[in-house]
Amino acid sequence: MDLTPPVKYTYIDTPAELERLVQRLEHLPMIGVDLEADSLYHFREKVCLIQMAGAGASYVIDPLAVQDLSPLAPLFARSDIQKVFHGADYDMRSLYRDFGIDVVNLFDTELASRFLGAAETGLEAVLLNRFQVQLDKKYQKKDWSQRPLPPEMVAYASQDVVFLPRLARELQRELTRKKRLSWVEEECTLLSRVRPADANGQPLFLKFKGAGRLEPKSLAFLESLLHFRNRVAEKKDRPVFKVIGNDTLKRIAMEFPGSFRELEGMGIMSPSQLNMYGKAIVGLCKQVLALPEADLPRYPRTKRTVIPAQVPLRLKALKQWRDQKAQELRLDPAIIFSKAILHAIATENPADTETLRQIEGVKDWQVKVFGANILSELEQVQTVTKKGKKTRRRRRGRKNA
Repeated sequence: MDLTPPVKYTYIDTPAELERLVQRLEHLPMIGVDLEADSLYHFREKVCLIQMAGAGASYVIDPLAVQDLSPLAPLFARSDIQKVFHGADYDMRSLYRDFGIDVVNLFDTELASRFLGAAETGLEAVLLNRFQVQLDKKYQKKDWSQRPLPPEMVAYASQDVVFLPRLARELQRELTRKKRLSWVEEECTLLSRVRPADANGQPLFLKFKGAGRLEPKSLAFLESLLHFRNRVAEKKDRPVFKVIGNDTLKRIAMEFPGSFRELEGMGIMSPSQLNMYGKAIVGLCKQVLALPEADLPRYPRTKRTVIPAQVPLRLKALKQWRDQKAQELRLDPAIIFSKAILHAIATENPADTETLRQIEGVKDWQVKVFGANILSELEQVQTVTKKGKKTRRRRRGRKNA
């Protein structure tokens, strides 16, 4: 199958052109939006292109040239214009982080595809399956911060977004027929409110996979290594994973190489890494080994609560109901209710829909569509449990008689 033909686009790199673009787009009911960033090439990632499309036209905005993007904010904030993204989580965080932009009236075509039971929900697969359009993705991992950008990269960036309004309309028609449009609309509203994570001075190891299994001294060493890596990456303006990988840091934190020779003997760092960072890492190791026990960090643990015997029974019943319902609707079971939410419901054991609605993570659409089913399943478990208790009491009574 041939790749999609080149898309005609307008490149926006001056404030005046941006103002004119906003004037053109503000009269449209729906616009497609996509972003390109440089997370693979720099320490602090940034949005390098914003692609927008509507009424068959495509526009590529250069935020490195037009540094004041405030004219876009009112457009994104308008509730009468639907903004169509595909896989919007990263985009919502990036637009807010870099430009303070809030997106109102979001429609996420990736999310919509999942709610229609699509097996593959990446944009490339969705466009191929629905429109027989095959996208050329060879520039996907290029450095979008380079300037000037090669014309072929700009053309690549403009191609995806032009299909989004058409795709959104088709998905919305199908969702309406299946009576699931309101489900997706609520999910999109919640998605539009996600924001970049704020560390708030918390230890870096809290976001490091596997840190919870480390001993306190290894945890202290890992924290020192993470801060060291950040300093190096910031100075070099490189992503942290291009300085030293996570697996390497974890091994070092666990084995405490006390000398350059020991670190070299681990065989996990390249000669250039050893040359640049070896002495500093050994120095950090010695500093951590000298720390008194009282100064070592502890990974925060949540206190284990005693789980009532009925909770596993409720959870089992809810999972069986959910999996059967998912099969009927041809959906991923996690879309109906995640395992974590089912566990919260089983623990809370709500007696009415209002209490169910108050459980963290439960959506309004889930209560409206499945609330009665949930309450019925919980009531059946309670009835069976009561009958079981009565039977056991009668048996004990006969035995004592």
